[in-house]
Amino acid sequence: MNKALRHWKEAATVILAAGTRSRSALDTLKRSKVPSPPNWTQSDLPHKSAFDYEVLLLKRSGKSGFMPNAYVFPGGLVDSSDFSSDWLETFKSFRHSPNFGLGVVKQPPDTRPPIFATDRVKLGSPIPGDVAFRICAIRETFEESGVLLVVPKNEEKSILDNMIQSGDNNIPTSLTRITELWDKRELAKWRSLVIENPLNFIRMCKELDCMPNIWAMHEWGNWLTPTGVYGKQRRYDTAFFICCLQEIPHTVQDEKEIVHFKWSTPSEILQSYQARELWIAPPQFYDLRRMCHLLHLQDLHNFAKERALEGCEQWLPVRLVSTNCHISLLPGDDLYPENLDRSGQSDVNLVTEKNLEQLQQESQTLHRIVSLDPYTAIVHVSITPKYKHLLPFGRPAQTCPSQHKSQL
Repeated sequence: MNKALRHWKEAATVILAAGTRSRSALDTLKRSKVPSPPNWTQSDLPHKSAFDYEVLLLKRSGKSGFMPNAYVFPGGLVDSSDFSSDWLETFKSFRHSPNFGLGVVKQPPDTRPPIFATDRVKLGSPIPGDVAFRICAIRETFEESGVLLVVPKNEEKSILDNMIQSGDNNIPTSLTRITELWDKRELAKWRSLVIENPLNFIRMCKELDCMPNIWAMHEWGNWLTPTGVYGKQRRYDTAFFICCLQEIPHTVQDEKEIVHFKWSTPSEILQSYQARELWIAPPQFYDLRRMCHLLHLQDLHNFAKERALEGCEQWLPVRLVSTNCHISLLPGDDLYPENLDRSGQSDVNLVTEKNLEQLQQESQTLHRIVSLDPYTAIVHVSITPKYKHLLPFGRPAQTCPSQHKSQL
């Protein structure tokens, strides 16, 4: 773990998408390229039937000290066991491949988010951050939902062969499947042990003769908790991954931190949020709107795996309180502070006497989430996304052709 980050707690999460059986194989075969989104109106989203996959959300307990009752992607804090040298034996066959077979990101090292760029060897761990944060996301997903993202050790050869064919960049073309070699009662026993002590996740993989499927986890983004919003003890530096499964796996909740799980299409979740049936945080809102461009699971998988090697930005939202709304400023926006202190040592909050209309008129380059109330969010964006990423779903705003606005 990175002890140098005194003001941030490192974490990892995964956007877990799984295929549904409602669409026929014939329908899948008829598709060729990723379809261009129709010219929907600003408040419209694709109908739920347009998707052939659903996304997993977990409802946090109302007793939670951080975002109680919020629906979140599975994930959580990094544990020292995720960086344990004991993983070297598990990944023995992959130790001489870049990042244990994950490949090398094209993004220049000096622009990589610190959560990925930090030299973990200097911090006493032989496990690269790219590997450890995937292990963390997989472990936390198992703890919180019972979904176990592992591959049997006897599949090592096929993974290695795939790596050789793709030049040490293991980019699987097929969707990930959940291995069902173990009895549900045995997995439930191990899940309880892992919840009790994360070190037991290493033990479990050894005894079940399996490996965390780090190769199915594709780098998606890096969000930092806004300062001055949740308190100094609730600041997280979170690595976001995406993983696409062939079909929805058996899912449970732990009845402690997580009290409910929900598999739904991105548009269903956003519409439920609009209807005040559930609450999601800005990162979930932003990324679900990104996913509304990709209606088919195979397209989402292909996009995620190819884009992942481009890298990502570190996003620290800055809160701006105006007279009639709250705004989360994101990198690239005209109002985003220059030379922002990203150490987390101090809170960064902005206040203005101007209203939303004045702020919009005075800005040329927009990258912001405007919140009129906890359930009404609007994304205003006119930037070009870096690292071949997607803008949130929407169409050009009628009031300003250069801006894109996604609204709920």
